[in-house]
Amino acid sequence: MDTDPDEVYFRDTAHGFLAWAVASLATAALLTSAIGSVLSGGVQAGAAVVEGVASSATVAAGGIVAAGPMSSMERGPMAYFVDSLFRRSAGVESAQTSERTMATMANEAAEVGRIFTNVSRSEPLPPEDIQYVGQLVAKRTGMSQHDAEKRVTDIYARAQARLNDAEVAARSSADKARKASAYAALWTFVSLLSGAFVASLAATYGGRQRDA
Repeated sequence: MDTDPDEVYFRDTAHGFLAWAVASLATAALLTSAIGSVLSGGVQAGAAVVEGVASSATVAAGGIVAAGPMSSMERGPMAYFVDSLFRRSAGVESAQTSERTMATMANEAAEVGRIFTNVSRSEPLPPEDIQYVGQLVAKRTGMSQHDAEKRVTDIYARAQARLNDAEVAARSSADKARKASAYAALWTFVSLLSGAFVASLAATYGGRQRDA
């Protein structure tokens, strides 16, 4: 009994589509681990950027607790600005600092770090904090109170700018990654549709060649 041509056409098209579906599932299964690794790496990279921005605002408050000397690199990005506050001019006698214990110096640096991170990056440092930190800077460096307060204001502004730049960079990287993922998903969808169409068309053409 002869089969209706429309049914033959439908069967051939369905066979081509099923062949494409099976091949796509097999490919997806093989690539799952690779895609997972890429996505995991992207997430970890994004988390590292965000963590770096967050650590800039928090590590100084909790990281400067040791009594011994510790480098700025070990204490985090904000510690650089705290260190900048207490820099002495070349003409200031080092004996002035030697009278203060390393524990006291570290505690003062930690306190300044907490003061800096207690204020929102969009707000200026309160006048009472400027005055207090200026007193610490004046004692450590031999500067006048006025000059010490000016240094506090300037360095705090630099720290705010650095943290804001880091946050902008992190958001820009996240936006680029999101756009890249959207484009990749779109073109993957288009390629899958194209593959399904070509597979079905090829199966139909093969069926005609078979019946010829």
